[in-house]
Amino acid sequence: MNKTAKVYINALSVAIVAGLLFWFIDGYFEFIFFHQNLSFLVLEGPETLLESLFLRVPMHSLFVRLSFAFACLVSGLIVAVFLSRRKKAEALLIENEEKFKTLIRSIPDLIWLKDPNGVYLYCNSRFESFFGAKEREIVGKTDYDFVDKELADFFLKHDKEVIAKGKAIINEEEITFAEDGHHEILETIKTPIYGNDHRLVGVLSIGRNITERKNLQAQFIQAQKMESIGRLAGGVAHDYNNISSIILGYSELALEKVKQGDPLYSNIKEIITAAMRSTNITRQLMAFARQQTIAPRVLDLNKTVANMLKMLQRLIGEDINLTWMPGEKGFVKIDPSQIDQILANLCINARDAISDVGKISIQTEKISFDKTYCADHAGFIPGEYVMLAVSDDGRGMPAEILDKVFEPFFTTKDIGKGTGLGMATVYGIVKQNNGFINVQSEPEKGTAIKIYLPRHKKRSLEADREGVSENPLSRGETILLVEDNNSILKLVEKTLESLGYTVLSTTNPGKAMTLAKEHAGKIHLLITDVVMPEMNGRDLANQLQSHYPGLKTLFMSGYTADVIAHRGVLEKGVCFISKPFSKKEIAVKVREMMDKREKNRTAP
Repeated sequence: MNKTAKVYINALSVAIVAGLLFWFIDGYFEFIFFHQNLSFLVLEGPETLLESLFLRVPMHSLFVRLSFAFACLVSGLIVAVFLSRRKKAEALLIENEEKFKTLIRSIPDLIWLKDPNGVYLYCNSRFESFFGAKEREIVGKTDYDFVDKELADFFLKHDKEVIAKGKAIINEEEITFAEDGHHEILETIKTPIYGNDHRLVGVLSIGRNITERKNLQAQFIQAQKMESIGRLAGGVAHDYNNISSIILGYSELALEKVKQGDPLYSNIKEIITAAMRSTNITRQLMAFARQQTIAPRVLDLNKTVANMLKMLQRLIGEDINLTWMPGEKGFVKIDPSQIDQILANLCINARDAISDVGKISIQTEKISFDKTYCADHAGFIPGEYVMLAVSDDGRGMPAEILDKVFEPFFTTKDIGKGTGLGMATVYGIVKQNNGFINVQSEPEKGTAIKIYLPRHKKRSLEADREGVSENPLSRGETILLVEDNNSILKLVEKTLESLGYTVLSTTNPGKAMTLAKEHAGKIHLLITDVVMPEMNGRDLANQLQSHYPGLKTLFMSGYTADVIAHRGVLEKGVCFISKPFSKKEIAVKVREMMDKREKNRTAP
């Protein structure tokens, strides 16, 4: 039997009882009225009373009693309908209230209600985890019963501000959850609540977790800052490359004309050493700015690292134990020189973090991240990677230093012991190769730097080039040289001529076309700057190749140019040498291209 049927039965029962009661009372008073005394009841017996009440009823009394009974019945039906509807409304209200409470409790935001005095009236499940108590234990108490006075004062201050202004306010607050001790940054909206009589009921508050948003915002700001610094660094490096090229090139040419016993010899060597050092700094700036032009190759990372161990051990010193822990073989596509830069910078930093004897570990591992994992770990990107980790047991870094660790020229080392470009260089290289980097460090607990490079599935590896001890010389070839900077043009021309090459040189791309047409002999190689006023090096090479099919081109530049590289990565088949370069570097590069050209020409 449902609740509605019960209501009807109860109402009708009450109506029938009321009708019978009226019948009895009316009959009783009529009996008393007509019989004047009760002796009749004694002589005749109680049966006479019952007959008078129910059997021998006068017509007028019967009509009155039946009318009243009918009225009671109708009233009962009306009351039953009213009560039924009211019961339904109450049931619906209770049901909606339960649904509302369930909804509020399931919302991931913190929701709570206080009266004007700061006493809790309600809170949801998420808020319960903040205080580490159930709602029944929170209601009727204040913040001072659950958190320290300073934080309670902070909450109360904002509650009073809401009441005073009479409108909603938004503020941020960092809280620690009593349930498990984790921290969250909340964006809290507090709103005054008023009753129908416009009287203040209390303050309703909703706290939303914005920790991830704040972290992403901080990462975005950091990325923008690094990008801006990178542009500045790249611009400075480009201009300085041209100056370094002249200093280094002419110093090398001068050194060849001075005997080792001459006092000038050691002076020029010092100039060359300083120029090389400044060149390394410039290249680090270029790497950070991601304007370093690279030629990526598929590498077995384990093999590449293993080949560097002896050099790294000499770099860090014998008093530091270098441990190599290779994981499963993994392939990455990266310029081999960039792996050298990464490991050299990280190992030097690790060595400097160790005050006496210590340990540096290098580790590789194949690893994959899914979207779920990355959602809980800021900075991680879904995909398959090969991890390269360098860790040490040195002094570690506090949080305030970790926030600046990738900024160029930021260093904690003593004056003269570091340029502050090591980590900036590593950062730029990793980003240029579509990877990401994670740094973990605590004071006195050491540092672990983990680099994640995209895993390359192609296993065809390119052969390593063998080192060359002497400067390779010309075999009678002719080179067309185009460089808009006259000082660098003369330097490269003299360098190539000292190697035995015949050089046709000009600062103008248009003049280069004329020189090529007027030259009676064969031109074996074009060496051209990439960015020039009238025509870029790529267009010049294309025009010359249309007249001289098979003409090889060596591009040179002090920074990345999109006409030959995409985001610093050379297009397939493009040969490039980065300014500034030594005499040996250009000698090896030119000879390599000449030999490759000859090999292709004689191939069947």
